[in-house]
Amino acid sequence: MAIQVGEKAPDFELKDNHGRAVRLSEFRGSKNVVLLFYPFAFTGVCTGELCELRDNLPQFSDRDTQLLAVSNDSIHTLRVFAEQEGLEYPLLSDFWPHGNVSRAYGVFDEDKGCAVRGTFVIDKEGVVRWTVVNGLPDARDLNDYVKALDSL
Repeated sequence: MAIQVGEKAPDFELKDNHGRAVRLSEFRGSKNVVLLFYPFAFTGVCTGELCELRDNLPQFSDRDTQLLAVSNDSIHTLRVFAEQEGLEYPLLSDFWPHGNVSRAYGVFDEDKGCAVRGTFVIDKEGVVRWTVVNGLPDARDLNDYVKALDSL
């Protein structure tokens, strides 16, 4: 079951597409976080969602928010994907131990071996304030994230 609104977001440390360690707790007290899990780089719906976020990045930065996108791909795959698509926000690799962070948030599909489409809006205190979990084929609506951020 996915983490629920009102719960403390589980802290984690993952490597980004440049090999840098990113900890969720490093944003505590300074930025809200939109934590977005997606199945795989280079797939149609995922690429569409992540490019839409790229094209609307000011809607997050203007709201004092860090966008973090997590998949179970390797950092090497994520580096090429980010370069190809011009993605300038961190793409985090939950590759090994495979899916540990996705499992902690309750969005890992054991049968498929990847995260489903889960998004968590986390406030500056580290509390989940909004969430949505969609199945693999179902894209999420960026406007829902913005509305959730505006309500903080």
